[in-house]
Amino acid sequence: MADDGKVMGQGPFGMGYFLRGALAGGICCSLTHGAACPIDVVKTRMQLDPVKYNKGLVGGFRQVIAEEGAMALSTGLGPTAQGYFVQGWFKFGGVEFFKINFTRTLGEQTAYNNKTPIYLVSAACAEFIADIFLCPYEACRIRLVSDPTYAKSMVECGNKMVAEGGVLVGLYSGFVPMLFKQIPYTMAKFAVQGAAADSIYGLLNSSPEKMSSGANVSVSLASGVVAGVVAAIVSHPADTLLSKVNKAGAGGTGSMMSRLSNIAAETGYLNLCTQGLPARCVMIGSLTAGQFGIFDTVMGALGATKFHFHDPSH
Repeated sequence: MADDGKVMGQGPFGMGYFLRGALAGGICCSLTHGAACPIDVVKTRMQLDPVKYNKGLVGGFRQVIAEEGAMALSTGLGPTAQGYFVQGWFKFGGVEFFKINFTRTLGEQTAYNNKTPIYLVSAACAEFIADIFLCPYEACRIRLVSDPTYAKSMVECGNKMVAEGGVLVGLYSGFVPMLFKQIPYTMAKFAVQGAAADSIYGLLNSSPEKMSSGANVSVSLASGVVAGVVAAIVSHPADTLLSKVNKAGAGGTGSMMSRLSNIAAETGYLNLCTQGLPARCVMIGSLTAGQFGIFDTVMGALGATKFHFHDPSH
């Protein structure tokens, strides 16, 4: 490894690079999750009330629009856009920080030989930090989607939930299922995207250095779709629990783990894995592809190039 701050011939990687990565991550997650808000509204309704919303994704859209108007599809947009900007900041910025520093610590050849474990551990560490900040926003979003009359704004919703149950119960009841949802999701997302991108470059007999920025973004989009669908399937049971636990009265009045156990027993394992899954695959596949494409584009606009693994022996 060179003494000039470069890693695998790339960089140098200092605080400026990590801040650019964090900003690009915040922008890509905020834009994509905000754009996917209508799908998320329908998906959440299907999870919370599967008896009523039982006509699939398209049917769910029609039901929501017919009963509440088209603007109902934007319910929770504020906490979604703000929460996922914060989450994207720590997630994408954190993954870049951890994978580069793991590579520095382990040495380039060892890191290359273990790039998948590095992706997995980096993603898990970054997501844990990000979820601490995301959880209150997500609690407000789910409460507003499940009960649009509960509050007129995100701030009012958050204040009301804290007043009724305190900070932990009001805003962090979903923290444990969020970790079970988001950490496997993010681990699969980055590891699968990295492997899929490597496979695409291999099929093209090329590498990021040999391709134009537009071609590299296309690779990110294609590999992002694959990663998004895999990540959605892996994390869906916890996503269903998270949606249900933030609904008023769900799971009874006991401890968080007691409530989660009650919800899981009432819902059934098959339903936990399948309620709203097609809608979520569409949403997560699209937004994951968009995230990686926007991330690379913003990084380029900021004068930075995303770190990627390559065999230092060649």
